[in-house]
Amino acid sequence: MTRHSRNCTAGPVYSYHERQKDTKISGYGTRSIRLSKDSVRGFDCCCLTLQPCRNPVITPDGYLYDKEAILSALLSQKKEAALKMKAYEKQLKEQQKESNETAASAEKAKIAAFKATENSITSKTSSITGRTAVKSDVQASSSSTSSTTAEKNLPSFWVPSLTPAAKPTLVKKPDNKTYCPMSGKPLKIKDLLSVEFTQIVDKDDKRSLICKDARYMCPITHDTLSNSVPAAVLRSSGKVVSMESIEKIVKKDMIDPFTSAKIMEKDIIVLQRGGTGFSAANEGLQAKLARPVMSIS
Repeated sequence: MTRHSRNCTAGPVYSYHERQKDTKISGYGTRSIRLSKDSVRGFDCCCLTLQPCRNPVITPDGYLYDKEAILSALLSQKKEAALKMKAYEKQLKEQQKESNETAASAEKAKIAAFKATENSITSKTSSITGRTAVKSDVQASSSSTSSTTAEKNLPSFWVPSLTPAAKPTLVKKPDNKTYCPMSGKPLKIKDLLSVEFTQIVDKDDKRSLICKDARYMCPITHDTLSNSVPAAVLRSSGKVVSMESIEKIVKKDMIDPFTSAKIMEKDIIVLQRGGTGFSAANEGLQAKLARPVMSIS
């Protein structure tokens, strides 16, 4: 009678725990783990720094950034594009120079061939004798070229004369556009919209704003905002409100309750929130680590 535990070795079934344990020890096989709430950023955190935003701005796709972080990211993209453009212009100049040199050498070859044909004009008898001599020379040259080609086509692939020449890598023309780090779509500085969160005022809680779990609320319903509460930003005022208040209050008259301005559907930017650890609220909560795989064929 064997003991019932995780280290049981007399069982006829290779259990899930034993398989996971052996995979972890062996170092082979792709491992996957489900992300928890602590592994995903908060709804009010920057997508680049993963810290609460001090000066939050939002993109038209709903990604929240700290203004300093996103501006530095866009500036670095501009600098990188400028360096690539300089390399591309240098490459164009070199290609133009090479094409001019090849054209000049071809022109010189044409002139030399013309001079050679002009100097080779002789009498008919000399031309006949020259023809016979040329035929013999052609036969000799053809036999010599066939022998040289046979010598060059060696079966050895490591012969230096048969190795292919490495072509220079061509630099493609860089794109001057700046892109969003999260969505990958073109993004300009003028497309960034300032966001205003409504803080929860609690006189009894003396902690700083970063240390609090519940920091912001909906200014209309006063509901606490978190990763589990869908929220949106009104373009006209920049206020962050819950989607429940959007559906029940704002969309009835399509008027911003803070500025009394008429808004359209495109003026409601859905905020891309972080994760809660539940698949019903978020997608892509599984992380994978690719490792070598042993396959037996």
